[in-house]
Amino acid sequence: MRHMLKVLSLVMVMLIVGCSADLKEYQASQPAFDLFGYFQGETHAWGMVQDYSGKQTRRFEVKIKGTVKIKGTVTDDTLTLVEDFVFHDGEKNQRIWTITRSADGHYEGRADDIIGVATGQEVGNALQWQYDFLLKTDDSEITVSFDDWLFRQDEKHLFNVTSIRKFGLEVGRITLFFAK
Repeated sequence: MRHMLKVLSLVMVMLIVGCSADLKEYQASQPAFDLFGYFQGETHAWGMVQDYSGKQTRRFEVKIKGTVKIKGTVTDDTLTLVEDFVFHDGEKNQRIWTITRSADGHYEGRADDIIGVATGQEVGNALQWQYDFLLKTDDSEITVSFDDWLFRQDEKHLFNVTSIRKFGLEVGRITLFFAK
C-alpha cells in the first residue's frame, strides 16, 4: 500500500510539472514583450503573496526606475532596474537588477538577493524569468525557486504571475500588476 501511494504521488507530481505552459505558445501574441522598452523609465506595480493554500499573506507596492545603457550592439546593452518595495506592514526593501540581453530574446540578470544568475526568454507578449532566491523568514533563511511569467497587455500594462517552489513543490505564488 505504501509503495502504491509513493508511485501515485510521483505520477501526480510528474503530471503537474508536465502541465506547465510552453513559451512558444505565445509566439503570435501581441504586443511584443520588449523587456528593455517596457521598463525604460518609471513603472508602478501592486502585488500580493499567497501561500500554498492560496491565502494572501502579504501585499505590496513597487516603484521601479529603469535605465537602459546602449553600448553599440544589442548584446552589450544593459537594463538596470531599481525596485523600491513597500509592504502593507510598513517594511521597505530595495532590489537592484542588472539585466543583459542576447540577440535571440534571451536575458540574464543579477541582483544581491538572487542566488547565481536569473535567466529569461521573451516570445510574443510573454517573458519567462527564472531564478533562485534567498527567502528570509523570522527565524531562518531558505532557498526557493521563482518561475515568473510576465504578460504584456498593451503599451502601459503588464501582468506577472510567479510560482515559488521548494523541492519542486509549489509553496506560494506572487501576482503583480504593472502600469506605466
